[in-house]
Amino acid sequence: MALRDDIMAAVKDAMKSGDKKRLGTLRLMQAAIKDKDINSRTEGHDSALTSDAGLAELFAKMVKQRQDSVAAYEQGGRPELAQNERDEIAVIQSFMPKQMNEDEAKAAVAAVIAAVGATSVKDMGKVMAELKAKYAGQMDMGKAGGIVKALLG
Repeated sequence: MALRDDIMAAVKDAMKSGDKKRLGTLRLMQAAIKDKDINSRTEGHDSALTSDAGLAELFAKMVKQRQDSVAAYEQGGRPELAQNERDEIAVIQSFMPKQMNEDEAKAAVAAVIAAVGATSVKDMGKVMAELKAKYAGQMDMGKAGGIVKALLG
């Protein structure tokens, strides 16, 4: 719950300093957390976001959505909207764990493959599940899938 407390403290600081852009993004993050909590309770997964890893996974999805929006805005010739999305990405990423670089990701994938005992691409599901459990929010799972295929293929 420490990450939730950090976000609440950041909201208070942004309110005091009058930083409306940061405050707006922080409130979006809080709304996403509440939405996920409500959905988890109605689906019977009461503890989905109780950990910081669950929140990091949610924030990673939020960053991915905004990166897609940046690409769409730039393609559509709307640089001011793309910059707004980049600003939101920066705020969200400030609450995420440090992202792994490609070499660290390859090492982590290799270690998980060895731990799970994966030998072929058929074992990719096991490897990805373990990666998601251990490294949620620390690595891009889309890129991790490519690394897993390359190492198992």
